[in-house]
Amino acid sequence: MSRQPSPADAVPWTLVDRAPANVQPYLRLMRLDRPIGTWLLYWPCVFGLAMGAVADSRPFGSWHDLWFVILFGLGAITMRGAGCTYNDIVDRDFDAKVARTRGRPIPSGAVSVKQAWRFAAALCLVGLLILLQLNRFAMALGAASLLLIAGYPFMKRITWWPQAWLGLTFNWGALLGFAAQTGGIDAADAMLYAGLFFWTLGYDTIYAHQDKDDDALIGVKSTARLLGPRSRDWILGFYAVAFTLILAAGFAEHEGWPYVLLMLLAGAHMLWQVHTLDIDDSARCLKLFRANRETGALIAAALIVSSWIG
Repeated sequence: MSRQPSPADAVPWTLVDRAPANVQPYLRLMRLDRPIGTWLLYWPCVFGLAMGAVADSRPFGSWHDLWFVILFGLGAITMRGAGCTYNDIVDRDFDAKVARTRGRPIPSGAVSVKQAWRFAAALCLVGLLILLQLNRFAMALGAASLLLIAGYPFMKRITWWPQAWLGLTFNWGALLGFAAQTGGIDAADAMLYAGLFFWTLGYDTIYAHQDKDDDALIGVKSTARLLGPRSRDWILGFYAVAFTLILAAGFAEHEGWPYVLLMLLAGAHMLWQVHTLDIDDSARCLKLFRANRETGALIAAALIVSSWIG
């Protein structure tokens, strides 16, 4: 089997490129050559875990917390892989018509649809084993996320706001991480989830501008197409609401002033994205989308560090 070419937006020279040729297509189905999506799925989990520790009136950083950090990291890799595999099965005809996605394993013929279904099922089984390590409420909450995952690939066909559905799906970890720590959800965690929803609306609108021309040709909907030249103003608004809600969530959970100071760095990073955005420059859009890994790291630092000194 010949080696499959890397997608245009993949990170070059990853371990995926060094893997055996017959394994590479499955690693690409999991998007292991494009780790930014895993980071964006993982960070909300960390936020929820950190806020859950604060809700329990203790600093974040115990061995128990470290175990959850590792467990949720493995879960993010596994479930993002399962979700992307399922998404590629559903979107295989669309992907074959878009320059950025036609090299993916299913439309390129490297993996059959039947093989992809089997692979997705295996990843879901691993995800279930991880979920079983949590309390009953968190297990039920994690299982509920499957409804959001199942619906996501169809949203671009029926609504101009598929990014909103992604926001509901990708940030479920904020609820799950908090529930794993506390056995429930409170108002502050719900506020955090709402803030992260708007964060995703912003960064995924940036991402969607890469494909807007192809999307228009094949009839796929997105906020990038809907908002068009007004996107910068809308993204600024999304990020402003996100920052406000995330900040308010910390205050509601009794985070101190160090939280505010550290969150200002995350807010500045969001403003930098908007200021430097060029919606007609695909490479720039991809760079700014990927920069949200650092945005997430700054929010995580605000929550964790303030739990120590707040």
